[in-house]
Amino acid sequence: MAAPVTITFLGGLGQIGRNCAAIETEGRIVVLDCGQMFGGDDLPGVDAVLPDLSYLIENADRVDAVIATHAHEDHIGALPYLLTHMSLPIYGSPFTLGMIDHKLRERGLHKNAELRAVHDGDRIDIGPFDCEFLPVTHSIPSGNITAFHTSQGVILHSSDFKLDLTPVDGRRTDLSRIGALAHDPGIRLLMADSTNADSPGASRSETEVGRNLASLIRAQEGRRVIVASFASHIHRLQQLADAAVENDRVLVTLGLSMRRNVKLARDVGILRIPDWALRDIEDLDELDPEKTLIVCTGSQGEPRAALTQMAIGQSKWLKLDDNDTVVFSSHPIPGNEAAVASVRNGLARHGVRVFHSGMVDVHTSGHGKQQELKTLHSVAVPEWFVPVHGEYAHLVAHRDLARDMGMPADRVVFCEDGDQIVLADDGVEHQGSIGGDHLYVDGMVGDLGNTVLSERRTLGDDGFVSVVVHVDMERGEIVAGPDVISRGWVELPALAGHEAAVADAVESDLLAALKDPDNDIERLGQIARRAAGRTVNDRTRRRPMIVPVVRED
Repeated sequence: MAAPVTITFLGGLGQIGRNCAAIETEGRIVVLDCGQMFGGDDLPGVDAVLPDLSYLIENADRVDAVIATHAHEDHIGALPYLLTHMSLPIYGSPFTLGMIDHKLRERGLHKNAELRAVHDGDRIDIGPFDCEFLPVTHSIPSGNITAFHTSQGVILHSSDFKLDLTPVDGRRTDLSRIGALAHDPGIRLLMADSTNADSPGASRSETEVGRNLASLIRAQEGRRVIVASFASHIHRLQQLADAAVENDRVLVTLGLSMRRNVKLARDVGILRIPDWALRDIEDLDELDPEKTLIVCTGSQGEPRAALTQMAIGQSKWLKLDDNDTVVFSSHPIPGNEAAVASVRNGLARHGVRVFHSGMVDVHTSGHGKQQELKTLHSVAVPEWFVPVHGEYAHLVAHRDLARDMGMPADRVVFCEDGDQIVLADDGVEHQGSIGGDHLYVDGMVGDLGNTVLSERRTLGDDGFVSVVVHVDMERGEIVAGPDVISRGWVELPALAGHEAAVADAVESDLLAALKDPDNDIERLGQIARRAAGRTVNDRTRRRPMIVPVVRED
């Protein structure tokens, strides 16, 4: 009997982000990606949401390495947290490792990781795994498919991918090698990107987007052009640089991440811009506005991003007017629509001419749609399949697509965060779940629990009511108070009456409770909380946070 392989999905199955899986055999573990999500409006004060990495931390002595498939934050963003608990080698392409190195140096963690570069076609032994790295096309350069050659056969992880026949850098998803693996020795298990599994057709080529951008920029003669894009989308930046050169403009970078990524991409040779055609935003005053093309961050309406600062008139570098054209070279990520609309409205107030993907094809997805997924399945011909990377609906759509293509229903294994599966001689079986919890991180405080988040939501929605009372336990008397202090609960002038009612209720219940010599301070605090909460709800039908403070004098 060959050694079984266990896969634990720590994140990325049920939402976009937090991608992380532990693959283990013969008692050793390799981690595949370690990503994060960003906190939204429903997570007040949360900077990042990470996978629950406790399984890895508890088994740190068995973890051999991390494989980073590509440099997007949803695949590498949680690495600093993991590396505060252990030191590990990290495998990835030179560009991916460059992004990781910067991230770790920012936090003083670079000594906790040995960065080991891999190149297309490399096969490297990592613990008991024979790992093969294949090129894949995505919206960031130098991503890798990983083929794990194991005692149970080949386990193929697609990473985030699309099938672009005309990629900007000529680096196509290596279907030929996938087909060769399918022929010999065969692909035992496929795990594949599900992000666009509910979208029919195929994604447009990045090269087509480049032509559209070039045409749009050409039409802005006599105007300053500003293009907002993801700082990690180096292929997009290459095409913008080409368009700038073709139209006798210089490319100006704005935003810390934009400047950093452009420098890194040039250093590793995947971004080609003549020195004369690239200027920093600090040089802007020296340049002819009609001969500049500014690339900046903020395409998703991020509050601190460069484009947002322009839209609200607080950019330290430039003021917008009716001679400016702004291009959103992106689609709004679900949940960001309102923020993007707000930025567009701000630009319109300045008289700016705005173009976005709803008007012109200036963006395409980095994830394959249904036709591309069908091609992958047809080439790979996996014995077993697990849909990964996507929201729940995406995973369901990918499961159904695999079944529609003829895979037996019992060979398509549906998993969620926390699930463990085992690949053994007789196939894939669910092992159970380790939980799949979310880890919430506040940049200043650290880990946050669900209790703190719940309290923050309550404070944001309904405010708080605090009741302060001093008691004499021996005499069974209230010495001072109850004093009621509230914020964000009720507007004046009704507030005074509501606070007085809360004070009366708390006083009445505490005086009755003080007659019982067995009550203690903790018990009196509970009584005060219930009395205040009951009164607040009866009078206002609101649920502010109740903060009782009962002190013994």
